[in-house]
Order: sequence, then C-alpha cells, then structure tokens
Amino acid sequence: MELNLKGKTAAITGGSKGIGFGIAEEFAREGVNLHLAARSGDELKRAADDLRKRFGVLVDTHTVDLSKRAPRDAFARTVAGVDILVNCAGAIPGGTLDQVDEDRWREGWELKLFGYFGITRIVYKEMCNRRRGVIINIVGAGGVLTGAGYICGGPGNSAVINFTNSLGGEAIRYGVRVVGINPGPVDTPRLQWLQKQAEEKVAPQDLENWRRQRFNGMAYGRPAHVHEISGMAAFLASDRASYITGTMINIEGGTIARGGAPGAPIGSNL
Repeated sequence: MELNLKGKTAAITGGSKGIGFGIAEEFAREGVNLHLAARSGDELKRAADDLRKRFGVLVDTHTVDLSKRAPRDAFARTVAGVDILVNCAGAIPGGTLDQVDEDRWREGWELKLFGYFGITRIVYKEMCNRRRGVIINIVGAGGVLTGAGYICGGPGNSAVINFTNSLGGEAIRYGVRVVGINPGPVDTPRLQWLQKQAEEKVAPQDLENWRRQRFNGMAYGRPAHVHEISGMAAFLASDRASYITGTMINIEGGTIARGGAPGAPIGSNL
C-alpha cells in the first residue's frame, strides 16, 4: 500500500527506543524526515545514525526532559512546522494506591499527560493555521480497562484518551486530524525490564509455570511486536486515513473485548 508520506516531516517524542523508535523506523522507511526527542542524548544519537544510514532521511535530535515545561515548550516551538506529531514519551509507574506515592504519581503525569498536552497545544495551533497536519497520541489500553494494580496509569491514560477524542472531533474543522493508539503489552526494552524484575521474585522451580501463566491470556501467547504498532501509526499519518479523527485504535489482541485477561499489566509498557 502506497502511503505517500515521502518528503513529509514528523516529530516523535520518546523516539530513541521502544515504540517511539519503531514508529521512527517505519516513517523513515516511507521517506519521512524526522525530529526525535528523548532524555538520553547517547541513545538518540545511536537511533538517528542508524536511521540516516539505513534510509537516507534527515534526522534531527533533541535531548530534552519533556516533563519540564520550559524545555518542553522550547522543543514544541522548534518543531511546530512538522506535518506529523507523534506523542510517545511516557512511562507511568505501575502499582497500587499504597505503592505509588504522590511524587512518583506527579512525575509520571508530568511527562505523559502534561507532556502530550503541552506539546500538542503549540504544534496544533500551527497546524490549524496551515490547515493541515496529523497528531498521533500513543496512549495505552490501561486507559480503557480498570485495575487497581495500575492505579496511576489507568486514570492518566483515560485522560489522554478523552483529550484525543475531544480535540480530534474539533480539529477536522481546521483540516487537522488527531487520533490515538492504545497498545496493550508490547515487546519493548521496558517490558523486558519489567519482566526481569518480576521474575526475580519467583522461586526458580516455579519460573516456567509462572511465565506460561503470565502470557497465557494474551493473543498468540505473547505481547505485541513493535511493528504491529508502528505500521498502524504510519497508516494513520497518511491520507489513506483521511476520514479518521477523534478516535482510538486498540491494538491489544482482543483483551478489551474479553474484559481483561490474565498476563502482564495491560499498561505496563506505557
């Protein structure tokens, strides 16, 4: 399928690894020039060098803490002229109410909620002035399912989903589209780290059975692959999706339709 994205420019937060890098890779394959933002300059440099070498696209990097308003706003003003914005930077901690203290709660929301809202506010205005542009918010299926074990992330993701739906319904009046993707667990370095942390608490003789039970409730007995998310992002960014706005695409192997299932916390990677 020809997406006709070649020559466009996209800004991707959290673009150095995981889902963000997967989306950057997908866009670069389509000939999209990139602005990648993340906290780690070394990881950003490796990601940018890799994409330039393999796909020959232009890649600018922005080492920035998007949980802080001033550098976040400066980044947003720098990239405000892009055709596509992908908000992907965010890792809200898992845990129950007694496990997530207020400081960790605020830190998670500053990066994901206020990071998404603040960057969008600036870029969206410029897109409306030009009467074109696409904003894609990578959120998380934990915003649809309830669970006390993800008490900070579930409400946070719900807020971003509502934001995406509300703005997307209005945006089309100005020639702009705002859409979102709700991944379930995705095989990223963060999920692998969480898996390792969890395994350390399991007795060695019980480990094989624990792993089997953990993934048993997932589609195909596994988390999603990154390309299963990034391919949808590329489609949504293209004119093939020109009538799609104000909605979320769930990519979680039917977990929401089943009302939740055993396995890794549904929002644990986001």
